[in-house]
Amino acid sequence: MSTISTTLTETKRTWTEVDQRLMSRALKLAREGVGLVSPGPLVGCVITDASGEVVGEGFYVFEEISHAETNALNQAGTRADGGTAYVSLEPHAHHGRTPPCTDALITAGIKRVVAPIEDLNPKVSGKGFEHLRRAGIQVEVGLMANEAAELNEAYLHYMRTGRPFVHLKMAVSLDGKIATRTGDSRWVAGPECRELVQELRHQYDAILVGSGTAAIDNPLLTDRSGLQRRRQLVRIVLAKGGNLSVSSQLASSAKESPVVVVVGPEADSEQLHKLESCGVEIIRNESGDLTTMLSELGKRDLQSILVEGGSEVAGAFVDSSLVNKVTFFIAPKIVGGSDAPTAIAGLGVEHMRDALSLQGVQISRLGDDFEVTGYLSSVRE
Repeated sequence: MSTISTTLTETKRTWTEVDQRLMSRALKLAREGVGLVSPGPLVGCVITDASGEVVGEGFYVFEEISHAETNALNQAGTRADGGTAYVSLEPHAHHGRTPPCTDALITAGIKRVVAPIEDLNPKVSGKGFEHLRRAGIQVEVGLMANEAAELNEAYLHYMRTGRPFVHLKMAVSLDGKIATRTGDSRWVAGPECRELVQELRHQYDAILVGSGTAAIDNPLLTDRSGLQRRRQLVRIVLAKGGNLSVSSQLASSAKESPVVVVVGPEADSEQLHKLESCGVEIIRNESGDLTTMLSELGKRDLQSILVEGGSEVAGAFVDSSLVNKVTFFIAPKIVGGSDAPTAIAGLGVEHMRDALSLQGVQISRLGDDFEVTGYLSSVRE
């Protein structure tokens, strides 16, 4: 379960089996937009007629402009009159890229709207429900709220903070190592985990590593899921000194797919000029503060970041209380070696009682490996 909190007013505590089934369908429809909606939210909608029969379905895709509610209403036609709309997020009541969805619902004759949560976008939050209620539509909020919040966890966090949602992903051995003492890290986890990593990359706007990982592994950091995405995955390297080789796969491919290098005041200007000539975007983070860096990335409409390593970068994010979600792939292997890097470096905690505990933990078997995913309640909002 996501620890993302949402503002909602639950107006109905006993939901029918039909309500639950159709809201579940609306959430499933919303997921069809993964990779296709950022920086917007995932939204699905189911329309029933006055008798309760499903007459329209739709989901939101950014490039198609029309929203989930409009798509579902277009499919329903006149049969929407007197019906119910199950929407996975509060409909908007303002003029943006499209006219208000609330107007479309009202004009279609919808008599009841069921939604899980409010949209935390300040332009929307509460205003959509208020508009519908003023028009005499029965609005019921709270059904499957946790599931809806988890579905849009990145969007909701971004709307609340202006910073990207941070998901830390690590592959570790049974004794917590991410590489051997020689730096060899291919492959800690098996092919099933690597396939899932590509699915994770598809869900995120950006992927981030440190300069050490970039130098040792020379990765491309691409989305190889084969699934359609609206925007190219932004590849970010934390390199205080700007020490990303211009011959690296990242720099060499920067003109085809965006690469951002975040540097500190000590970065060599000549090296930065070389990187910029390759098409790399340079962000100068004079303070070195990760919160400042995330805010800067948020200004670029990056809603979510998958942090893939290495241990120093992971430790910096954890120490700064900026990790929202964690996924560890644990391989039943023992690497050993006091010099072999462990997953999380940084300062860490002084006492075991201060160790960070995950909430909403899910554990899955992937081939010979295990996936452990959960949320950090200590994240700084």
